[in-house]
Amino acid sequence: MWGWFGGGAAAKKNAPKNAIINLREQLDMLTKRERHLEQQIADQDAMARKHVSTNKNLARVALKRKKLNEQSLATTQAQITTLEQQIHSIESATLNYETLRVMKDAGQAMRTIHGGMDIDKVEETMEEIRESAAVSREMGEAITRVSLGNEIDEDELAKELEDMEQEQLDNTMVGAPVAPVTRGKAPAHAAKEEEDEEEELRKLQAEMMMG
Repeated sequence: MWGWFGGGAAAKKNAPKNAIINLREQLDMLTKRERHLEQQIADQDAMARKHVSTNKNLARVALKRKKLNEQSLATTQAQITTLEQQIHSIESATLNYETLRVMKDAGQAMRTIHGGMDIDKVEETMEEIRESAAVSREMGEAITRVSLGNEIDEDELAKELEDMEQEQLDNTMVGAPVAPVTRGKAPAHAAKEEEDEEEELRKLQAEMMMG
């Protein structure tokens, strides 16, 4: 029953620790990349704001670089979240393993202590162990229910992000001038991209006028 606890090679024993070390190293690298991308986004945003009125082509290039960096940042942050979840899972599994190992040792100690008892005492002791095991199971189930109840509500997160985006958009659009844009015929997707860029440039110009 307890064979899976014993006799494993050293590499197998150290596998969880090594995995966590490797995950944390990768997490550290991704965290540095996250900070770098955030700085790049801020720099390109500042560049676009600086040239929005004097050099629209340069401002547009800065905005495109900003958007590319934002895409890379989103990917990096998703990878960070995945690694953090893996580290948490391994640490939890390791803790469960060590807890069960200690319980096994305690059970062996109890059997040694009770070795000289008569059959009545042994039966009484075994009943106590069964009751303790039942309580442990109930406690484990209760802890599991609490843990499941603390799961993050992804819908709630999405709604909060949507509210934040709407609030930023409302603040940005206050006092923004509306100017007609004349452009030649172009493919629908290209026209839409140019329209988005012109709109963001107008927003930046409006923010600078307000500031």
